[in-house]
Amino acid sequence: MTQAQVYEIDPKVFWDDPYPDLKRMRALGPVVRVPQLGATLLTRRDDIFVNEKKIDVFSSDQPGGLMTVLMGQNMMRKDGAPHLAERKAIFPTVSPKTVKQVWIDQFRAQAARILDDLAPRGVCDLVADYAMPVSAEALKSITGLTNMTAQEMNRVSQGMIDGCANYAGDPRVEANCRDCTASIDRHIDAMIPVVDAAPDQSLLSVQRRAGLSDDQTRANIKLAISGGQNEPRDAIAGTVWALLTHPDQLAEVRAGRIGWLQAFEEYARWISPIGMSPRRVAQPHELHGVRLEPEERVFLMFGSGNRDERVFDDPDRFDLSRDVSAAISFGAGPHFCAGAWASKALIAEVALPMLFDRLPDLRLVGAARFGGWAFRGPLMMPVAWG
Repeated sequence: MTQAQVYEIDPKVFWDDPYPDLKRMRALGPVVRVPQLGATLLTRRDDIFVNEKKIDVFSSDQPGGLMTVLMGQNMMRKDGAPHLAERKAIFPTVSPKTVKQVWIDQFRAQAARILDDLAPRGVCDLVADYAMPVSAEALKSITGLTNMTAQEMNRVSQGMIDGCANYAGDPRVEANCRDCTASIDRHIDAMIPVVDAAPDQSLLSVQRRAGLSDDQTRANIKLAISGGQNEPRDAIAGTVWALLTHPDQLAEVRAGRIGWLQAFEEYARWISPIGMSPRRVAQPHELHGVRLEPEERVFLMFGSGNRDERVFDDPDRFDLSRDVSAAISFGAGPHFCAGAWASKALIAEVALPMLFDRLPDLRLVGAARFGGWAFRGPLMMPVAWG
């Protein structure tokens, strides 16, 4: 057995654009130690796909992990029966049937109101002015926190994301994350009597009817916000950017020869909105000759796996003709994203087609700026139309 290959990163450079480093990591080896992250990284798609399912070795139960400490132990940080019980409890909120019968009409009405306000302006930052509120309004409905503004939903989501990726231990980042979780708790407190009096399909309501504890309910709502705001927000804006910078492929979509869902799924492979998921090594294990010890921190690098040259031809290219069935953008094992159906419906059936239908001649009028590696997306994106 050998030690994992060591790869050094510049954290700022890695945050600005992780893909060059991830490509070099894949070439160096399938199991790579990155001292600056305090973790061992699985870099290749097939290893991630197989080992994410080995919960006896790569455990999601991380009592000392940042997410658990800052947000409470949600179902994503549980394995086996406890995870399945909570996943079953929330299923009535996120099932394909509920998405089709309850949420998608609300998504369309919310997007229409946002576009009604936006259309006369002629210019905007697509991230802040469209993708953010479309995602936030949908998430308000799904979580049941309809008393929260879109801006606050976005703020608390970003604060938790930053806190969960705060491996450098910046106390200011932690303090902001705790302020955000406190805000969520206050909004939950205010909505409990509302959903108890008039039960609905929201995450808050279905968990209370299923008998989940207060701690479980709060932790799972925070989980939904931490991933359910940034992923659709970043994927909406990012897919628009990808299409506008590849006009020939946009023309294929607008002509109906390629679907909006294919555009979203190829974007999510190419620039993974959720680029990493952490695991705790639960027992001694050998992988590709590398010894992994109990309590070691392992990162499943979805963003790297989605550009694995062994699986995808010319993976650094955005290509809507590509077969994306092997992509692991939503995970691969028992923790496959529970909100995947809602996310796909919001992005591919509502946000993208309604935007391009409503705003003629949509075009970039400045450079989009991207950031992040655990969570990645455009930070700003100036556009104009008309």
